[in-house]
Amino acid sequence: MSEFEFDLFVIGAGSGGVRAARMAAAAGMRVAVAEDRYMGGTCVNVGCVPKKLFVYASGYSEAFEDAVAYGWQNRGAEFHWQTLRENNASEVARLNGIYRNLLANAGVTVIDGRASVEDPHCVAIGGQKYSTARILVATGSWPRVPEIPGREHVVTSNEVFSMEEFPRRILVVGGGYIAVEFAGIFAGLGAETHLSYRRDLFLRGFDRDIRTFVRDEMGKKGVQLHFNHRVAAIEKQIDGSLLVRAEDGATLVVDTVLYATGRVANIEGLGLERLGVVLHRDGTVSVDDNFRTNVHSIYALGDVTGEPQLTPVALAEAMALVKHLQTGQLTEIDYNNIPTAVFCQPNIGTVGLSEEEARDSGIPVVIYKSEFRPMRHTVSGRDERTLMKLVVDSRNDKVVGVHMVGADAGEIIQGMAVALKAGATKKTFDQTIGIHPTAAEEFVTMRTPVA
Repeated sequence: MSEFEFDLFVIGAGSGGVRAARMAAAAGMRVAVAEDRYMGGTCVNVGCVPKKLFVYASGYSEAFEDAVAYGWQNRGAEFHWQTLRENNASEVARLNGIYRNLLANAGVTVIDGRASVEDPHCVAIGGQKYSTARILVATGSWPRVPEIPGREHVVTSNEVFSMEEFPRRILVVGGGYIAVEFAGIFAGLGAETHLSYRRDLFLRGFDRDIRTFVRDEMGKKGVQLHFNHRVAAIEKQIDGSLLVRAEDGATLVVDTVLYATGRVANIEGLGLERLGVVLHRDGTVSVDDNFRTNVHSIYALGDVTGEPQLTPVALAEAMALVKHLQTGQLTEIDYNNIPTAVFCQPNIGTVGLSEEEARDSGIPVVIYKSEFRPMRHTVSGRDERTLMKLVVDSRNDKVVGVHMVGADAGEIIQGMAVALKAGATKKTFDQTIGIHPTAAEEFVTMRTPVA
């Protein structure tokens, strides 16, 4: 009989925590999961899933307009925020139930409540203590709002999906993919939308051509972009509106201010620092290649350990960890060429190196690029364009980066990611027969380098 109640105690029922718990239980381990908010974590509840549903909703305004050119009579469709909000909540609740059932059916003990680590083999929840051989911290990340006057008046991605009223005017603050996505969502839903970013161009880390192209396309869709703009204070007015003051003295009046200025590791109150668990300077948990912290019975994975903060990465890490716990062997994860999508409008899909990253790495690159109006808009007349780009290593003809802005970019880039993992060369792309007429075929018909 083991001296511990559990072989593995997972703190956090997000994507990584649930996958690790299920796989460990299937391997015969006695597993518990503690969760104090909702099943499925950020992705299911206030991240990927609701965000994508809201992106779908925001696209209908243009679809209704474009339909007229295809013979459909526009009879004045109206948007109702409450309907979207409630249907989204119902879907999230359904998924919460699925996650809870997955854990129960796997034989995992689910404990509702905020957990803290008392010692390397003890977890406490609501006054009850549980002994465990190993502890896995999978608590994800949390929105960060800077300390500015009036911060109590802002919302984050945690609250935005459940706001009581739809804002007629909204300011989104931030320059990452979350900020860019929400700016597109609210513009598409009909709000006067402003995006504030403290630097000269958003989406830092993405290919420069992608960044400038998205900037131009968002401008066409009515998003008012404020670059080199720093919010200094937010003041609530008598009528309930918010007066936003910038550091340069400029002011803006809106109904809602949404902050999307980054996320921090969700470890407050866990007790990790008390136990001497090493953290990085940004507050994320430091782990080795086996996801083990410096306290050998405590592991961590997913967003709480830092970049890349992506659901599929957390799932892969969970499976690698369980395999390691079973076999004692290192199960390496290849973090290179992880595909990424940004669900702005139009979408971004990217995998591999940007042109700038490749050049900075000393790779002699050849660049192929194509920009065009999508076929559907040759009839609708909408001024929206698509951009596709290949970054090729001239030494061996390998494609080291694939980038796209356009409809369904994420769907298309997933296939490109397989090609890069397989080591595809530009010749491989050239020898591949395209599907006509599609946008995706452009990736296999680009023949003339632009740089």
